[in-house]
Amino acid sequence: MDAAPHLPVNTSAPRGTARLFLAAGTSFAAHLRAYGALPPTLPAATRAGAGAPADAETVIEQLRAAGLDGRGGAGFPVWRKLASTRSHASGRGSRPAVVIANGSEGEPLSRKDHALLSLAPHLVIDGLLLCAAAVGASDLHFFTTAELAPGVQHALGERPDARHVKVLVTPEAFVAGEATAVVNAVERAVSVPRDHVLHLSEAGLKGRPTLVQNVETLAQLALIARFGAEWFRSIGTEQEPGTRLVTVCGDVATPQVLEVAGGTPLSVLIAAAGGASAPVSAVLVGGYHGAWVPAPALDTPLSREALSPFGAAPGAGVVFVLSSARCGLETAAGIATYLAEQSAGQCGPCVNGLPAMAGVLSRIASRSRDPPLPAEVARLADLVTGRGSCSHPDGTARFVLSSLSVFASDVRAHLASTCEVHGA
Repeated sequence: MDAAPHLPVNTSAPRGTARLFLAAGTSFAAHLRAYGALPPTLPAATRAGAGAPADAETVIEQLRAAGLDGRGGAGFPVWRKLASTRSHASGRGSRPAVVIANGSEGEPLSRKDHALLSLAPHLVIDGLLLCAAAVGASDLHFFTTAELAPGVQHALGERPDARHVKVLVTPEAFVAGEATAVVNAVERAVSVPRDHVLHLSEAGLKGRPTLVQNVETLAQLALIARFGAEWFRSIGTEQEPGTRLVTVCGDVATPQVLEVAGGTPLSVLIAAAGGASAPVSAVLVGGYHGAWVPAPALDTPLSREALSPFGAAPGAGVVFVLSSARCGLETAAGIATYLAEQSAGQCGPCVNGLPAMAGVLSRIASRSRDPPLPAEVARLADLVTGRGSCSHPDGTARFVLSSLSVFASDVRAHLASTCEVHGA
């Protein structure tokens, strides 16, 4: 490994949509051969934590020009989070910043972070070190699953500049990957969200400015640092530049993780996964906190702007295909029940509201002849929205309301004690 920096490297920018998985193996040497070292003008963070480099503003400006958004679900502009954390960590009387790589992937339908950490861990580590250098942080953490933790630890051990990074194992829970839950896990070993009184960039881990970034976000950041904003934007669309990882799953021939250009139509993604196993009924975009896109709209691009009319967004990069062979309401009720069970138990909307909402939806799915039930679901969804300690109630309500809308004909059939899929 000591000889790795002297190996021949490929410093030319990758072309096409194949960007994140170019290394021929997971070793640091293979990584360097594929991507080359980080530019010397963008030094990695050091254990000493001497402060932010003089060109930190250049890093932030590159990210702003690239238009990279977070790939963990929220889609917040990466440069804004970085700039805010750096600002709060560099003011008079401020405390040193903390940077956390979030590879928890609590979304059950997503496998993109798993693929990235299994096949390209060093790109993620590059991004983590770059963020740390930009905000002057020496306290670095890597949050990942029990399955992936040994591989991440091994990759960190290959690099003298990353051996101080602490690896933590995330519990298997839907809300464990929420940013404030990640901070709580690092600080108190309890993966539950906290009230958003202050932004993490201002007061996160032990009150210090804290930057939490999804692992795909960090990998994309590492590529931008090497090849620039213009290269990043050379593929994709104006509003959705670059590539992104997408988990295409459900009723498709070959469920898989794809690296695709931003704005790729849903129909193209389904075709790339071998096509649907039966005529498509709807597609769930963004994961369990996402929304359904009906079959007639499958040419909709995977972009925030194009998906907005459906109440959807790319989110965690999930495209779940539901075929006409399955009842949409039964599927939706099962997901809603799961989400209700994933409550952190901290607030009334989660503890009481989500089980009640899932219960009413399940009654519709079980063909209960009770016409007021859809209105009751809508009432409960309105009741929990905006009232939780975190966004879990909001995301669950969004999913449930989307289900009632997209599967409206199924709702009518079920209230008449029949089903468009299973019959009477």
